[in-house]
Amino acid sequence: MRGMIKAGMVGAALAAVLGGAVASAQSHGPNPPKWDRDYEPPRMADGTPSFDGIWSKASLTALERTPEWPNLVLTAEEALIIERGNAEFMAAGDAPTDPNEGAPKAGDDIGGYNSFWFDQGDSLGVVNGEYRSSWIVDPANGKIPYSANGMKILGEWRAKSRGNFDDPEIRPNGERCTVGFGSSGTPPMLNVLYNNHIQFFQTPDVVSILAEMNHNARMVRMGGEFRSKAMNQWVGDSIGRWEGDTLVVETTNFHKGSSSRGAIRHFLYLQPTSHVEERFTRVADDTIFYEFIVTDPELFTQPWKGEMPLWAAEGPIYEYACHEGNHALPGILRGARVKEADAAKAAQEQAASGGGQ
Repeated sequence: MRGMIKAGMVGAALAAVLGGAVASAQSHGPNPPKWDRDYEPPRMADGTPSFDGIWSKASLTALERTPEWPNLVLTAEEALIIERGNAEFMAAGDAPTDPNEGAPKAGDDIGGYNSFWFDQGDSLGVVNGEYRSSWIVDPANGKIPYSANGMKILGEWRAKSRGNFDDPEIRPNGERCTVGFGSSGTPPMLNVLYNNHIQFFQTPDVVSILAEMNHNARMVRMGGEFRSKAMNQWVGDSIGRWEGDTLVVETTNFHKGSSSRGAIRHFLYLQPTSHVEERFTRVADDTIFYEFIVTDPELFTQPWKGEMPLWAAEGPIYEYACHEGNHALPGILRGARVKEADAAKAAQEQAASGGGQ
């Protein structure tokens, strides 16, 4: 039996991994080779590049830069420090549970997923021969450039939603099993702790991008126009075009329920009117170069850009049969009502005994 991983432990451990809190690195070998500029991709019957197959976003690289690794490009030795730190963290998670540990104290974090379910990858992302410390390449500091107004909007949302159990629709999408947490399938598509696969299905008129979690399929209408703003979809409204051998996808009109996209290693907030441009370029048999630009003048001081490799992966993608929210959400809401009733009863008893004077 593998040890249980507590949410706080995961965050601290991954911060240590990206912070380089391990022994000094040994030789990692040379940096990976650069992509072949003359690479010729396989093509569909209409001559456009084929993205057919299953691809993975799993990686130790995160969306934003950490203070410990301020440079975008890491050396081979620095990459080894991070990768070895992750290996040590996973090994600790694989350790057997202590049968003599006893029951946890009331109110303690009893843990969630154990390490069996983790599939965040074991190496850093490599872009054209460079180990990357973050996906964000612009701004140069590798941080999401929230404006003062953006921070105000974000703060208002957090004040409304944090600890709120009044409405099932304000609970996180991952908890409700509607859309994958952490923007795993909604553009920009980011890597999380597990279920990082996507699959392309192509026709001349439509390109479908299926996300493993929560089996959401984006239907990119080639040469189309955006639908009415009233038709906000969970993963947005996507239209596409070809620029040479690069598939360019523009997405907006997101469902308001997809605004908050939190994961252990990143938090992203977008609005229904936010705009994301994605660019997919096949650079090798086993690699797609994925670029994205996020624009929202109400939230950010500038458009910000990310770069990420998508790795060829073996299939098939099995159904992501998420039932946690289906089974747990009634209990979550009922538990909140019980706590409210208990608090009201305690207040009444205190008032009856004169404690309220």
